[in-house]
Amino acid sequence: MRIVPLSVSSDSSDSTAIDQAIGVTDHKRPIEQAVELGLYAPIGFLMDAKKMLPDLVERGRQQVNMAKVVGQMVVTHGQNSAAARVARVQDQTEAIFQEFGIGVKPPVVEPQPASDPVAQPGEAHDKPVAAPKLQSSSEVAAELPIAAYDSLAASQVIPRLSGLSEAEIDAVEAYELAHRGRKTILGKIAQLRAE
Repeated sequence: MRIVPLSVSSDSSDSTAIDQAIGVTDHKRPIEQAVELGLYAPIGFLMDAKKMLPDLVERGRQQVNMAKVVGQMVVTHGQNSAAARVARVQDQTEAIFQEFGIGVKPPVVEPQPASDPVAQPGEAHDKPVAAPKLQSSSEVAAELPIAAYDSLAASQVIPRLSGLSEAEIDAVEAYELAHRGRKTILGKIAQLRAE
């Protein structure tokens, strides 16, 4: 390393004069840079390593602890966010199923008393009575005057209502009230009846 004597002239800046005074120059040959990095830097590091090692260990320990805390916060936030999203999707799915009548509990059918309450001798009193078969929403929709009613959007159903008879409109209204309850369709039915 070459040491340049300190000389302050009016043409040079203060930082250049200080750099030259402590031996820092920008014009080192590649061989000098290699010697500094390959020989002097490791020797200097070894000489100061005994003093620096406890500080480096402590800083490393602090970094690991900070990473643990941040990691735990990220995992907790991720779990809460995922749980909220799953709950939202579950609610939406249940609403869709309910709209289509899937997964909804069927109505309870009360057994009707026999037409002849007095049993004849020899007749069984506790004959099982077959419950009436409930129609699914798709079977009921198939009976509506508008083809493929369940697959149509409200905007597709509304123009078709004007060509229906009063009984057919009643059937569409009853189905809509019992299943999907779309306000636009029910509103159009009320408008047609008012005309």
